[in-house]
Amino acid sequence: MNLDLLENWLLRLTGGDTVLTLVLQIFIVVLGVVVANFFLRRLLAKLEERTRLTATPWDFALVSAARKPLTVLAWIIGIAFAAHIVQTETDAALFDAIPPARTIGVIACLTWFLVRFIGNVQDGIMAQRQLRGEAVDRTTVDAIGKLLRVSVLITSVIVGLQSLGFSISGVLAFGGIGGIAVGFAAKDLLANFFGGLMVYLDRPFATGDWIRSPDKQIEGTVEDIGWRLTRIRTFDSRPLYVPNAIFTQIAVENASRMTNRRISENIGVRYSDINKVGVIVADIQTMLRNHPEISQTQTTIVNFLQFSASSLDIMVYTFTRTTAWVAFHEIKQDVMLQIAKIIASHGAEIALPTRTLHLSGNADLASIEVQPSPTVR
Repeated sequence: MNLDLLENWLLRLTGGDTVLTLVLQIFIVVLGVVVANFFLRRLLAKLEERTRLTATPWDFALVSAARKPLTVLAWIIGIAFAAHIVQTETDAALFDAIPPARTIGVIACLTWFLVRFIGNVQDGIMAQRQLRGEAVDRTTVDAIGKLLRVSVLITSVIVGLQSLGFSISGVLAFGGIGGIAVGFAAKDLLANFFGGLMVYLDRPFATGDWIRSPDKQIEGTVEDIGWRLTRIRTFDSRPLYVPNAIFTQIAVENASRMTNRRISENIGVRYSDINKVGVIVADIQTMLRNHPEISQTQTTIVNFLQFSASSLDIMVYTFTRTTAWVAFHEIKQDVMLQIAKIIASHGAEIALPTRTLHLSGNADLASIEVQPSPTVR
């Protein structure tokens, strides 16, 4: 009724010119959409600024997710309304597509909002836990977020097909039959998908972990676990993209989950110092028991190991408290230098590779000819 009153008023204003009346109606609708969109954007911007400072992540996630979809939705409704005005005046068959297009546009905006809302909540929860110093399981949060987004997209497609008049039962039946053919054609893609699902469920590694595989040349820090690929940053800063199906066939070593790092060395002393080996071993044991960075809950072994070709080998086997790579090498350096000082304090020396030549008693040293080494020019 209000639209008819507006049209009659415009007809009187234009002197009965229907074309000019139609143009003015479309202009008023578009102008109303522009003005409403302007105030809507300013309102949402202010709400976003205020909710950003609140303690809960839900309100900011809601407003931030709704900001762009709402402005697009306003344009969709306004354009559809303008097209309806033109349709009532012209009766063109082309405008029969406006109602389903408007419905699809509304569903698309709602889907866009829900996907953005899930992502914002995911980021907000992780940020708040990090601020509170709580442990953040990024892999689980990412997995739940991806599952929710996929669920929203599938539901939106089904609702959109239903609104367009398609039979959902028929679509699902066709999908079941076609799924067999798609499964054979995309078996590698499905293998990677289920491989990623197994990674999420079994949790052999998470985002940020340092992993390596003794079966493949894979080593680095996990940056992202996708549904098809896992991105690993190698130690030379190159990205390595590994299909998830690989992880169902290989052994993976997660170095980030080690509790300690191991020092395992064989220290050789001279054969002439064999009488000092016992006290050297005892002093090394005492040093390791008193070292603040050596774990006393793990196995520590210091023993005379074997008679080597040119040395008496002492085995040093212990674990550090830290698992950090750089700190471990600093501790190992300190331990090795202290072992060298202990050996020197007893008047012994670390053995060098040597060879002893025994000559018979009647050998004539003067008859031994020494060949000069060749000179490299």
